[in-house]
Amino acid sequence: MAPGVDTGLIRYLENMTRITKSIIIVLISLSAFFLFIRATDEYFEISKNLDIFASLYREINTNYVDETKPGNIMKVGIDAMLRSLDPYTNYIPESQIEDYRFITTGQYGGIGALIQKREDYVIITETYDGFPAQKQGVLIGDKIIEVDGKDIKGKSTSEISEFLKGQPSSTVVIKLERGGNNKTELIEKKLIREEIQILNVPFYNEIEENIGYIKLSGFTQTASSEFYKAFKELKEKNQIKSLIIDLRGNGGGLLRESVTIVNYFVEKGTEVVRTKGKLKEWEQIYKALNSPVDKEIPIVVLVDENSASASEIVAGSFQDLDRAVVIGRRTFGKGLVQQTVDLSYNSKLKITVAKYYTPSGRCIQKLNYADRDSNQLAIEIPDSLIKEYKSLVNGRPLFDGKGIMPDIEVEGFSISNITIGLLRDNYVFDFATNFRLNHEKIEEPETYITSEVTLNEFKIFIGNKEFQYSTDAERILKKLKETSEKEHYFESIQSEYDKLNSKLLEEKERDFERHKNEISNYLSEEIVLRYYHQRGELIYSLKNDKYINEAISLLTNSEKYDAILLGKYKAGK
Repeated sequence: MAPGVDTGLIRYLENMTRITKSIIIVLISLSAFFLFIRATDEYFEISKNLDIFASLYREINTNYVDETKPGNIMKVGIDAMLRSLDPYTNYIPESQIEDYRFITTGQYGGIGALIQKREDYVIITETYDGFPAQKQGVLIGDKIIEVDGKDIKGKSTSEISEFLKGQPSSTVVIKLERGGNNKTELIEKKLIREEIQILNVPFYNEIEENIGYIKLSGFTQTASSEFYKAFKELKEKNQIKSLIIDLRGNGGGLLRESVTIVNYFVEKGTEVVRTKGKLKEWEQIYKALNSPVDKEIPIVVLVDENSASASEIVAGSFQDLDRAVVIGRRTFGKGLVQQTVDLSYNSKLKITVAKYYTPSGRCIQKLNYADRDSNQLAIEIPDSLIKEYKSLVNGRPLFDGKGIMPDIEVEGFSISNITIGLLRDNYVFDFATNFRLNHEKIEEPETYITSEVTLNEFKIFIGNKEFQYSTDAERILKKLKETSEKEHYFESIQSEYDKLNSKLLEEKERDFERHKNEISNYLSEEIVLRYYHQRGELIYSLKNDKYINEAISLLTNSEKYDAILLGKYKAGK
């Protein structure tokens, strides 16, 4: 032993080391024990509740007084359970796999038509250009009476949709009732189903000198390739020098497609979006993997209240990277990511697995589904929890929660009560249907305008139908009468009330003339749809589009465009 070393101290230190090791071992053991207990408790809870559910399910199907449909009961139970989570976590039974495939691919086997319930039957509300229904002369407004010899009266839209869908090359025979010109005829059509492909880019064009426009309506698995084709053609054919990307009404789709589209305009390696979930496997960073197609072209992105999910990734990433100016209305606010999991018997579960974050770190999810009010409705993220972030290039202030706030906000537009009534009660739709039967063709969408003669015919049409609607003033006056009667002083004001009511009715008679331009616009759009389908309707709608006008104004003012991206622009200047 070395001289001068205290042997008692050595023994003391050795004992302390052994004690410390023992404590550590005990702590580790206790920790593992409690983790085991916790895991055991969780598994016990799951096992217990599964047993209760199975017992309940068995007893209902065995003892309930009326015949039950076990599959339907289970579907209702599953749907109710998933509704307690969020609207995007869904059970997809085998019978609905075709619908799921359509959501992700934009493809399905069918006749290429949209339908809508009208009283006891469904009617055709749109036909896709170049697909079986349109090619065989099925018209918007046709009422479906039979499918393959089966009377479909009273059937739901989803039931009839299932009848019309099927494997490509298979046939379906539909009997239609076509009304118009004060007569009704029955028509039978034998249609050969095809693989229907709904385009993510239904329209693109040069809408102003050197300004390109691309309408992006979805993010299925061909969205980025369709977008690339459109942009490449606009660059090569039209030599565009700026671009408008229209994401209004785009409810989203596949995340990877949104990443690829952003990649076309940002440097390789740039972070576009990241996801974070409970499991490590859902924590991912999505970067631009390829060299950009054009990293200099000025871009405006149009959004509205119905731009959601993948649309918000595109708009939010461009905004964070100071790569585009966003114009429109605050977006929907869906910052959740879904993944599909295979279940037994060819069914699937679409489940929310993560939240996504834009490059600056923003999560724009508006509703907190884990926190609900007394009516079990999800609560909006409160303003007090909204955080400020900075754009990554120029340091502009940006905010999370409640969707993407545009750089330039476009005021919402209101529709008059008379127009709301005409649209709600299908007068615009039905008149356009009759118009199509009486007119073989009309002008191109770019130049079509509903004539004064047609407007007068429409006015007579709604007059013959005894069209009625309520104005805001009428509703207020009615409430005044009810309240004054309840408080027993209506008699003292009845004379003034009658005069005011009479005056309102006189003014109401002038509503058609007062809102003629607005009515004409909606009527024209519906008529154009009859002849030129979705593409023509889009072309027509762009003529009086204030979002588009705002975008064109900005793209022709480079000084203002640059000032917005630099954070130096002040509204009104």
